[in-house]
Amino acid sequence: MTTEQTLDINHQDPKLDELLFKLINSPEGRSNPYPIYNELLHIAPVFKSTMGSYVLLKYDDCQKVLRDNRFGKAENTPEERKQRAELIGLTQQEIDEASQFFESRGSMLFVNPPDHTRLRSLVSRAFTPKTVDRMRDHVKTMTDDLLDNLDGEVDIMEQLAWVLPATVISELIGVPFDQREIFRPLVRSATMLLEPVLSRDDFLAGLNASKTMTEILTQLLDERRKNPRDDLMSSLIEVKDGSDRLSERELIATCQLLYAAGFETTTNLIGNGLFALLSHPDQLELLKSNPELTVGAVEELLRYDSPVQFDGRTALLDADINGQQVDQGAMVFTILGAANHDFRHFHNPEVLDITRDEGPPLSFASGIHYCLGNSLARMEGQVVLRRLLDTFNVIELIDQNPERRNSITLRGIKQLRVNLKR
Repeated sequence: MTTEQTLDINHQDPKLDELLFKLINSPEGRSNPYPIYNELLHIAPVFKSTMGSYVLLKYDDCQKVLRDNRFGKAENTPEERKQRAELIGLTQQEIDEASQFFESRGSMLFVNPPDHTRLRSLVSRAFTPKTVDRMRDHVKTMTDDLLDNLDGEVDIMEQLAWVLPATVISELIGVPFDQREIFRPLVRSATMLLEPVLSRDDFLAGLNASKTMTEILTQLLDERRKNPRDDLMSSLIEVKDGSDRLSERELIATCQLLYAAGFETTTNLIGNGLFALLSHPDQLELLKSNPELTVGAVEELLRYDSPVQFDGRTALLDADINGQQVDQGAMVFTILGAANHDFRHFHNPEVLDITRDEGPPLSFASGIHYCLGNSLARMEGQVVLRRLLDTFNVIELIDQNPERRNSITLRGIKQLRVNLKR
């Protein structure tokens, strides 16, 4: 850890906005944000953009805000929604339609206590670490079945990193396997709505994808009410605390959130993590020879190239960051990918070290919105890495510079071609 002079968080500098814009809205920034993170961490680890939003990059600052109940999730005001809609060229009818849909959401991702506390408590009763532990052997079997079909040149993203998490979460929640391919492009489009900057086409595609998923899940929930099964969807229908239950919109939103998060982030964890390992042969060999390092290796891979790079909060009342005033309603971006590379918290953060033991990364955020499915993602990452290394004598990169997805909030690889030899 290092100490430094307290910075004025209201300090504004055109260069900082230029770096921020390059980060979120350029192919270079989205492909490799880490050099920009490093520059900002050195010159302005906390600052206020000319748009009025605060940007946090330090590990400690991000963690404090994420754990501070004065900061939370807040829907944009009608005026803010109108400004953003006009910025991407939406018509008034499209603005009204989108506002109506988003205001009807019941997802815990977008609400604060007491609603968040109630929702998370109800969902957690059916989605516990014990459930994940019971699934480990089954996930191993599923992974081995997939690896049996892999040999020679393969695309890890298509043939493993996507299909395994999608199958696991489908089975857990109760989405029929034959609908995985239907959900795949829908989830990809819907998650683009999490981007800080997006086009009109991406926005409308994301909105329509969200609506389509809502329709599909509504039909599935209706079927589960008639014919309950041993799955999370049936459990969520039945879960209650006294007379309190999940409403219809909360059920749909929760299933949609868990399903999308259940494979999207894990797919990126597997892809980003394996690429990082293959790009560092010394660490790959170390992990091959030392299976006991697998749990720590997944933590380091989550830190080194996090599947989730951005998170955001709004000041729900007048608050402060490091003792400096932040007005109610101010938006705060916590850049998790930068926090995981903060040289004040992690020694030599640009170095991949699977033996690192410096505390958990912020890849799953922190505080009350800490990712509910973190244990499932970690377990799948551990199983996949271990089974890959135990099954194949050779795992070689074919493409040394794979194309990244055109997003910054969720960071992943489009295609990861490798050569496998048993």
